[in-house]
Order: sequence, then C-alpha cells, then structure tokens
Amino acid sequence: MVQILHKRATITHAIRAEIQRSTDSVATLSRRYGINPKTVRKWRSRDSVEDTRMGPKAARSTSLTPLEEAAAVTFRQKTLLPLDDCLHALQREIPSLTRSSLHRLYQRHGISQLPKTGDQKREKKLFKRYPIGYLHIDISEIRTGEGKAYLFVAVDRTSKFVHAQLYRKMTRQIAADSSKIRCRPCLTAPIRY
Repeated sequence: MVQILHKRATITHAIRAEIQRSTDSVATLSRRYGINPKTVRKWRSRDSVEDTRMGPKAARSTSLTPLEEAAAVTFRQKTLLPLDDCLHALQREIPSLTRSSLHRLYQRHGISQLPKTGDQKREKKLFKRYPIGYLHIDISEIRTGEGKAYLFVAVDRTSKFVHAQLYRKMTRQIAADSSKIRCRPCLTAPIRY
C-alpha cells in the first residue's frame, strides 16, 4: 500500500504507530527517530496515523459575513441566474464580493451549476409582452446566526435587469419603497439595518 505523506512529513505511518504503542519516554523516542519531542507528543495523543486536514474545520468565506453568504445563496436559488449575472446583481449590495469568492460559495452549497431543464423538447410558449419597467418582486426570509434578514429581489421582465436589496426588518414602508424601484443599472442602495 502506498503511503501519501505531506511534503514536510519526517516519519512514516509505521513509525507513528510505533510511537503510539511505545511506553518509552518522549525524550527517548525523539532521539531514536530524530524528531522533535512535540511531534512525539502529537502522535501519542492521536488515535490515527493519518494526517489530519489542515486549515479551518468548517468551510466558510473569509471576506463575507454569514448574512451576506446566506443572501447570495438565496439569491441564486430564487433567480437561477448564471454566476456572472448573480455577481453583477449582488456586487452593488455586497461590495467585497468577487467572482471567485462567489463561485467558491456556490460550490460549497452545491449550487455552482444550474439545474438542467429536463423538458428540452417541450414546445416553447411565448411570454406575454411587458413594457420595460414591469417588475416581478420576490421577498425571501434569510435566517443566520446573526438573526433574520430579508432579501428583496426585483426582476424586470423585459430587460432581465435584476436589483437585490438586503434589509434587517420587513415593514410595509420598505415593501412599498421596493415596489417603486426603477430598473436602471446605476441604482444602488446600501444594506438597511
């Protein structure tokens, strides 16, 4: 069986197992194998001879808050837009968002690829024509460790322009204000707390 050790490993699985079974002192084992006493103590305290995963125990973004992560995931699930369209719509709301961080986030949540439409041969129906500015508005509740937040998403039916805004509270006034959104690319708004 081939052992795969990391680049800086100084001992093999057999030596690690011997250290775990041995009743000799730490100093004796460290001299015998030519390793640091800390290494001997580390392998004595472990149950396995395999290398453990390095880095954070729970995968999460280093540049996004849990609320921003939840908003981006909910946005993708509700709109089913491609990555670049999600990035364009969410960057106004989350300035620290990059294409690579958004892609990694979607990979962690298993939504990096859009679902395949099973009915490819189905007859295509024409949508009713709407004037530019006719908006479809969705409101999604997002729950995180920080509490609840609400993601308002407005999609222009004709131009497919998307506007997203994140709020800490959902009030009638906020809902009324979001229904008055004019879909212009220059429209931006900060997160409302």
